[in-house]
Amino acid sequence: MEEIAIWVAPIATTIAALMTASNLGSRVTGYGFVVFTVGSLAWLTLGIVTGQANLLWQNVALTALNLFGIWRWLGRQAKIEDGGVAAHAQSSDLSSETLFPASLFTKAKVVGAGGEELGSSVEAMLGCSSGRPSYLVAADGGVAGIGETLRRIEWRDAHVEGDCVVTSLSTADFQRHEELSRDQWPGR
Repeated sequence: MEEIAIWVAPIATTIAALMTASNLGSRVTGYGFVVFTVGSLAWLTLGIVTGQANLLWQNVALTALNLFGIWRWLGRQAKIEDGGVAAHAQSSDLSSETLFPASLFTKAKVVGAGGEELGSSVEAMLGCSSGRPSYLVAADGGVAGIGETLRRIEWRDAHVEGDCVVTSLSTADFQRHEELSRDQWPGR
């Protein structure tokens, strides 16, 4: 048992850290906590087998925190996202305006003219009085946020279709848009 736990503990912990740090949505984060739980149980086992009380008790606490993470991301947050998806689907069948979840602005693919993927939405700026989007901030290039370029897309040039933000911009048009710094965006 000790030989298995020696390998499972660090591998599971590393994989779980990658899953949660990637921020790929509530379900991936939730399953990251499942993997974290496997890791903390393996570390707990090592604490028992090797007589390390500090390792044992630390991982009793971490197991409890990981179970909370599972509930938080696979239970609560996943259900909230499902509610947004259900409202979107239901509203598309009604004669009123189709709704979409605002959380879509932080993760949707941005699709340009001809269906080409331009990047991904990372944020949207909304009017305080109207509640309407003013512009979208989209990222392209890079890996896991490193080396990406942020660009502004005016909301008048975009709309939502399903789980994507669609714009009439071509890749060349999009890449001609001024780059935004990470921490200084236009106020209008």
